[in-house]
Amino acid sequence: MTRDAHALWLRSPGHAEIRSVPLPEPGPEEVLVRTLHTGISRGTETLVYQGGVPPDQFATMRAPFQEGDFPGPVKYGYLNVGVVDQGPPALLGRTVFCLYPHQTAYVVPASAVTLVPDGVPPTRAVLAGTVETAVNALWDAGPLVGDRCTVVGAGMVGCCVAALLARFPGAHVQLVDADPDRAGVAAALGVEFALPADAAGGRDLVVHASASSAGLQRSLDLLAAEGTVIELSWYGNREVRLSLGGSFHSGRLTIRSSQVGTVAPARRASRTFADRLALALDLLRDPAFGALITGESRFAELPDVLARLAAGDLPALCHVITYGGE
Repeated sequence: MTRDAHALWLRSPGHAEIRSVPLPEPGPEEVLVRTLHTGISRGTETLVYQGGVPPDQFATMRAPFQEGDFPGPVKYGYLNVGVVDQGPPALLGRTVFCLYPHQTAYVVPASAVTLVPDGVPPTRAVLAGTVETAVNALWDAGPLVGDRCTVVGAGMVGCCVAALLARFPGAHVQLVDADPDRAGVAAALGVEFALPADAAGGRDLVVHASASSAGLQRSLDLLAAEGTVIELSWYGNREVRLSLGGSFHSGRLTIRSSQVGTVAPARRASRTFADRLALALDLLRDPAFGALITGESRFAELPDVLARLAAGDLPALCHVITYGGE
């Protein structure tokens, strides 16, 4: 038996549409999930929307339940929270997170969903994939007690990193962004805010998440001798230019990439992907993360919302899509 759901598809770069899709009956080790909310991962999803994934990264950038191929037609997304309507008794009726695209309902293996803990609202739970990226970045970075830390770029990922760094004892954390309106978000997360020109120097660790050459250059400029920049930005097919004169060599500075597609080496022997995602959901008990939810729209409006986000007409950190039926 099949039933219909509706999903967002990118027909071609810059052209999104909602399509009817058939749903199979779930098998004994599968779940049928009715979506409550999805989150738009603004940086990555607008890059995909604009056709900015380079051909040599088509395979690497595939989402877990992506259908189609870049640049399109493709069904993409990975921040989905829903309720299990059919499946094993232990999951039936429970709220779960899944790395699934924007779709009203879907069938996946039961192992692909993670329970949302009590105390984490479904709207906040859509941030799990982004907090997971932040967790992995800090496993890569290895900050120490009392470190002077800066996060450059107050988007979804940068704000999640700043929120976690704020928990480190004795750490001095500054969030840097060119938009002065991000000061309110920084305050809600419990960290300082600065515009790029006013950012504090002499930093032990800088996490860069602005996806701009200027942001990466400023990150290097803020480091103390032998400091490290953890690069979290995804540039797609855009060129990055840096000036590596000055103190880059004399100061023995480091630029190190971090990406959520693998568990950081520091924890790879002791943590699985499932462990990392469960940790991210547990961290979302902190109501401070609610400051990252900056807008909400209905599923039917999603094609227009993506177009506005890509054009810069809709300022947002995490824009939530709601499907009803809570």
